[in-house]
Amino acid sequence: MNTFYDRWLGGRQGAIGLLLLALLIFIILPLFLDIYRLNNVGKYLTYAFAAVSLVMLWGHAGILSLGQGIFFGVGGYCMAMYLKLEASDPASTARQTTPGIPDFMDWNQITQLPLFWEPFHSLPFTILAIFVVPAVLAYIVGAAMFKRRVGGVYFAIITQAIAAILTILVVGQQGYTGGINGITDLKTLHGWNINTDSAKYILYYINGVLLVGVILLCRYVLSSKLGRLLLAMRDKEDRVRFSGYDVSNFKIFVFSLSAIISAIGGAMFTLQVGFMSPTFVGIVPSIEMVILAAVGGRLSLIGAVYGALLVNYGKSAFSETFPALWLFLMGGLFIGVVMFFPNGLAGLYQTYLKPSVDRFLDKLTRKSSAVKPAALSDKKEAVE
Repeated sequence: MNTFYDRWLGGRQGAIGLLLLALLIFIILPLFLDIYRLNNVGKYLTYAFAAVSLVMLWGHAGILSLGQGIFFGVGGYCMAMYLKLEASDPASTARQTTPGIPDFMDWNQITQLPLFWEPFHSLPFTILAIFVVPAVLAYIVGAAMFKRRVGGVYFAIITQAIAAILTILVVGQQGYTGGINGITDLKTLHGWNINTDSAKYILYYINGVLLVGVILLCRYVLSSKLGRLLLAMRDKEDRVRFSGYDVSNFKIFVFSLSAIISAIGGAMFTLQVGFMSPTFVGIVPSIEMVILAAVGGRLSLIGAVYGALLVNYGKSAFSETFPALWLFLMGGLFIGVVMFFPNGLAGLYQTYLKPSVDRFLDKLTRKSSAVKPAALSDKKEAVE
């Protein structure tokens, strides 16, 4: 019990924070929001996966990636490929020149389904690909960089360049990827209509459960010896290396783990929103994901979720009125947080609210411990 409480839940403070987040996601928001707004919140929560992955990668391992959109997009495209194939059955595409293939392939005069699309007829393969493809891609990039001790700003620039290259590749190969329009008109998941209101509710809850599960997993990793080594590597990398540890392997592991977490968010985004396009793969969304982690607190897993909710809500509200100014506001927000609130919302909580919460919890603990002996004494007297 103590192992689960301390390592998975993060002790008393971690358990309370996770409980409050669960109440917000699973009870409060569904009670007070209609399905349209709740679906928007579900979309914001998919970005929270990327923010949580950056807390692991940037906050605890000291590796700043400006390309998390790569893995978010890979997970999203894997899911979109399965959904598109299911929506492109011969009956639904009978009017095409070549029935049975996605419409954008038919428009680009492709007459046969490409070989790399074939396995995505299978849902189990698709789910496996959402985990394996980003992990393999991250391993290749990580091994190429970290084994050569490339890090810091150079690694950040390289990941940004890879995000740009992948965006150009997706847009350029329109016949195979849907191009700039992406993969759209997604209808069913294994025969289940994902566009109904009831389906959106179910997907919202699945999204929330997966997010809580990812937070628990990350807490377990951070509370282990590996987590302590990641912090030591972030602060004194040379000392960890001189102690006999292979620092590059730790970096590759946490980079691959963060890639898988981001890909889960991308897959849920595709299900929640109903399409996937290269606009969620490139440099701009990757930088926005860094901002989400910075605003929430790059050392706090739960703070990253609140950062994702707050920033994305602000983006939706502000961009409706001043769409041209939103990017400037995002840049100013990032600079302001880094300069004045380096630990984000979680840092503000630690500084101003945590002392009051601790005093309140201590009072409750003392009262409960005082009530128990009194109750036992009354019971003893009654027996006598």
